[in-house]
Amino acid sequence: MSQPFPSNDPAPTLAEVARRAGVSIATASRVLNRSARVSADVAARVERAVRELAYVRRRAPSAGETGVVAVVVFADPRQYHADSFPARLLAGLRRSPLGAERELAVFTVPRRSRRPPLVRYLCGGHVDGVLLVGPWGDTALVRLLHAARVPVVSLGRPPEPGTVAFVDADNLTGAREAVRRLHASGRRSVATIAGPPDTAAGSDRLAGYRAMATLLAFRPAVAHGDFSSASGEHAMQWLLDQRPELNAVFAASDQMAAGALRTLRRHGLRVPEDVALIGFDDAPVAARCRPALTTVRQPVEELGSRALELLLRNPAPGESVVLPTRLVVRASG
Repeated sequence: MSQPFPSNDPAPTLAEVARRAGVSIATASRVLNRSARVSADVAARVERAVRELAYVRRRAPSAGETGVVAVVVFADPRQYHADSFPARLLAGLRRSPLGAERELAVFTVPRRSRRPPLVRYLCGGHVDGVLLVGPWGDTALVRLLHAARVPVVSLGRPPEPGTVAFVDADNLTGAREAVRRLHASGRRSVATIAGPPDTAAGSDRLAGYRAMATLLAFRPAVAHGDFSSASGEHAMQWLLDQRPELNAVFAASDQMAAGALRTLRRHGLRVPEDVALIGFDDAPVAARCRPALTTVRQPVEELGSRALELLLRNPAPGESVVLPTRLVVRASG
């Protein structure tokens, strides 16, 4: 395995990075810390110099084993509190034997937000590793964590393959099984309420639906939501307007399925007699719905514990663990 720089040569310094990029040391530091806005050209030159020199920022010598793991959840505040996924994930982390030995520092960050103080904290030797949860956008944060030699794992497939180790559920197969069940029950107008396309879960669940539409030769109908209940209501209304004859819906989250159920009731449509409905996640809301939701169970708690195990091994970028999903049959479809 190649070394980032020859072991008998001195490691490149920030000053050398700045000199190669043609900027001051302070500017190079600002780019790496994301502590102030710089032009895209300057940022690109500094990042190119980092790659060419194989520059690696050192964590503070005093850091060692801090006993702290950072969990950075990228979600809008209202959705974070309404969604059971983060709470179940944290429960899985805390129940893990490794989790019991460490403190979890949880940060909630709006999607695609840039938080220089948070970046400085994560890269500053205060944590033993970082778990990224939700749509974290571009790979700039991951590159900085790698440069600072901070282990990092993504909960969910990363947007760019090979950039970071990750743990995920088999969303593609889970979606296929849900659509297969709807079609096998005699439904031929099967629509989907898909999740955000910029998330791995949203993208993979939609890909599973489309694959089954091609295989089973039915005409797809797709509406998008943001995994929230309200978005499920709106998406279901749009689908009924576009495809009034539809008789089955696969929703890419249980929250969206619950919202869809409310819209179907307002239209006087019975579930599953008129429209069969299947969700995804097996969140607590699935069992509370009336009728109770058939859904695809992803092992959220196990995802958390396996992610922590992987993180503490300091995995290589691209290393992955994909856990199976399971169809849970209830009354809705």
